[in-house]
Amino acid sequence: MTPLARLLVASQFAFNIGFFAVLPYLADHLGGALGLGGAMIGFVLGLRTFSQQGLFVVGGALTDHYGPRPVVLAGCALRVAGFVWLAFAASPWSVIGAVVTVGFAAALFSPAVESEVAREALRVERAGGHRRTRTLARFSAGGQAGALLGPVLGSLLLYGGGVGHFRTSCLAGAGVFLLVLAAHARLLPHTAERTASTEQGGAATEQDRAWRTVLGDRRFLLLSLAYSSYLLAYNQLYLALPAELDRATGSQAALGWLFALSSAVVVVGSAPVERLAAGRLGRPAMIRAGLLLISLAFAATAALRALDGLWAAASFTLLLTLGQMLVLPATRALLPDLAGERRLGLATGALSSLSGVVVLAAGAPVGALLEHDGPAPWLLLAVVPLLGLVLVPAQRQATPREPCPPRTARRRLFR
Repeated sequence: MTPLARLLVASQFAFNIGFFAVLPYLADHLGGALGLGGAMIGFVLGLRTFSQQGLFVVGGALTDHYGPRPVVLAGCALRVAGFVWLAFAASPWSVIGAVVTVGFAAALFSPAVESEVAREALRVERAGGHRRTRTLARFSAGGQAGALLGPVLGSLLLYGGGVGHFRTSCLAGAGVFLLVLAAHARLLPHTAERTASTEQGGAATEQDRAWRTVLGDRRFLLLSLAYSSYLLAYNQLYLALPAELDRATGSQAALGWLFALSSAVVVVGSAPVERLAAGRLGRPAMIRAGLLLISLAFAATAALRALDGLWAAASFTLLLTLGQMLVLPATRALLPDLAGERRLGLATGALSSLSGVVVLAAGAPVGALLEHDGPAPWLLLAVVPLLGLVLVPAQRQATPREPCPPRTARRRLFR
């Protein structure tokens, strides 16, 4: 990888260590220490996703205008403040305020880093290097390596349970983000503004045109809806999976290890899965294959939970992770084809924002649905990624700047 790509992968790695030391245990803290009901827990988790994914468009637009450095630094500072607040939040409204702060911090940090790594992947591909999906798969693997260590750190800090242990975990996460802030302030390069300055009078017109171009593209909107089905399904790692472990084992002791399993699979498998899939399938076909695996994850859980709840949870985690390994790099690689490089930050943010709205709207109903026992909730959730599968847009004809490899008969089947 290029030096910039290595820096972005490392930043994603560190950011996820602090994030996943806390988030997998938030639902248990809300239901246990604070005594919130299932619908309220679902709403809070959905609100966290919305304040993050739903506001990505803000971070993306700011990144296009100012470059990634100031947006990344602001996101790190807000994440430190949000986790300190969450550590001491004792009422539902205080928790909501802390969760929104934590989510908005990621809404600044993540689109800045994701759009920049996509630009770098495109530059490498156009210079005759490897496929853009390979750089993006390595970016995902770096993030998941952090997600591998984060839940283990959280399990150690939360050993014994209680509000004090959750507070310790939040403060440890804030410490990690403080280190990330310091590292980026020193290492992240300065870049020029990406649009005309407001003093030249062209910024507002350019930004209005960018919004109309991105949000008026039917294929982009279809991709956003398909990605929404993935994000809603993936969010069940934090809602449905803890509930299933409680039902099956009476505790969430295995939750950290299941998250570690998910992250380890991504770290070890991202490169070979990308080589296998990208060499045979187009980018839209990779997304469809991933959504199909995610649907199978819910269906397998519905079938296995009556036999062994722990194995059902493990199969759910594994299949969902395999689907994620196909959906994420392929979606990020498809965005430059739809939006172009100049609007990549806005497109990255808008994709996550539209998806975040869907997750927020579905959070409380899904939380209430999971309070019902039996396979029906899992079978209903299996339908969600299937709906997304049929919405994935076909790939456009390649441009001369970015030649498309010859299609095989097998790839045409998945177009």
